[in-house]
Amino acid sequence: MRTATSSKALFVALCLGALAAYPLAAGSYGLGLVGKIMVYAIFALSLELLVGATGLVCFGHAAFFGIGAYAAVLLSPGSDAAALPSLLLASVGAAALYALFMGALSLRTQGVYFIMVTLAFAQMAYYIVHDTPLGGGTDGIYLNAKPVLALAGTPVLDLGQDRTMYYFTLACLVAVFGGLAVLLRSRFGRALAGIKANEQRMRATGFSTYPYKLAAFVISGGIAGLAGFLFGVKDGYVNPELLSWHLSGAVLIMIILGGLGHLRGALIGAFAFALLQEFFKSEAIFGAFAKHWSLGLGLTIIASVALLPNGLVGLPAQWRQRLLGKVRGASALGEQA
Repeated sequence: MRTATSSKALFVALCLGALAAYPLAAGSYGLGLVGKIMVYAIFALSLELLVGATGLVCFGHAAFFGIGAYAAVLLSPGSDAAALPSLLLASVGAAALYALFMGALSLRTQGVYFIMVTLAFAQMAYYIVHDTPLGGGTDGIYLNAKPVLALAGTPVLDLGQDRTMYYFTLACLVAVFGGLAVLLRSRFGRALAGIKANEQRMRATGFSTYPYKLAAFVISGGIAGLAGFLFGVKDGYVNPELLSWHLSGAVLIMIILGGLGHLRGALIGAFAFALLQEFFKSEAIFGAFAKHWSLGLGLTIIASVALLPNGLVGLPAQWRQRLLGKVRGASALGEQA
């Protein structure tokens, strides 16, 4: 058990170390691409808390992502750069507040009804920014100046610089991953695991499951808002598609592809999904077929889910089992001979 835990921690540490060293050899395009994937990884971690840890399949998670992004733009001054701490807290707080509102009502339902109610709330938020002047309609809105952290009037962290934005995103990813790892090993995390396994039994043992699920929903929404904040600041532009059901479906695919029930799976799934998307969009490889990239991506995901029931994170264990089966089979044949 300790060896397995140590190997998992070593794998995560090596991955984060590689991400920290990546800007030393990357160009501007690669830096932007990996930065975007890290934002998606934070977004996937937020949904993993709900689906993988608590068993709540939310199909409206993009609402929190989009609210965090829109808050970052709408709450910024017209010309001057906003203060990073206050803008970050406001964006995360706005997403968490909407998650509290959504969760307080949707968590009173279960199963497919819960899925549909979360989708309805997300679509409501989508049409607010799509059909009103608040979000600029289909054209979206631009961020005039990226936030800055200043001490005594001297800027010490300017997110307008590509490398600074990259490392700030990486720091947020490390903080979210570490925070969720600690959370899931706490009494609160064990209660969520119990709710996922058998909520009726948890109630019978004296747990009031609703507050636990609502707390998990709000924390998840706040983390998704953080991812949206990073996305809005990085691109300097937001549009209603950030709240669409397409993005909710995409992040759900990420955690399924990586492997449900594992924080590492959310990271692996986000990177795998984004890199597969870039691969099938490549005209240098697929030529004219690249415009039909969604077909290739869809077929690959279907094949991955069919062949990897535990996701990419379970691939090493699956290989070990097959290898062990072959060794046992060879031993049995040897004994019969």
